[in-house]
Amino acid sequence: MGKDKKIYLTKEGLVELKKEHDDLTKVRRPEVLERVSQARSLGDLSENAEYAAAREELSFIDGRIDELEELLRQVNIISEGGKRGKSAKVIKLGSRVSLHVNGKKEEFLVVGEWEADPAAQKISHESPLGKALIGKKIGDKVEVAAPVGKILYTVFDVR
Repeated sequence: MGKDKKIYLTKEGLVELKKEHDDLTKVRRPEVLERVSQARSLGDLSENAEYAAAREELSFIDGRIDELEELLRQVNIISEGGKRGKSAKVIKLGSRVSLHVNGKKEEFLVVGEWEADPAAQKISHESPLGKALIGKKIGDKVEVAAPVGKILYTVFDVR
């Protein structure tokens, strides 16, 4: 992860990352350390599968803790919606966007890449659709290349 890359999160996304960090540092890591200690007490470590598994899990947890701490140092909070008036009608990070596509209405929240979850209608500003939407207004049309071909979206509402 580059030191100069900005990490964009909503307030809710920041709370979730902090919750995961707390869980890993205060609950899971101590549990796994206890497993390592118990497995070590069983004797020959070269043939101790529990010890190897616990050490591997500890390594994974420590790596994730390091990653989360780096993220939390670089985070920039984005506000959902934001100001009303003309600026609210331009799509930016934190905008909730209603789109018309193939006669259907779809709604998305434009978020940073770490918080993206297409199944929950949260799209990254770095995704093809997110990039196409940033800076657009109600009534604008955007065409996005997808595996099934080009898809035409019309911006219906921005909040």
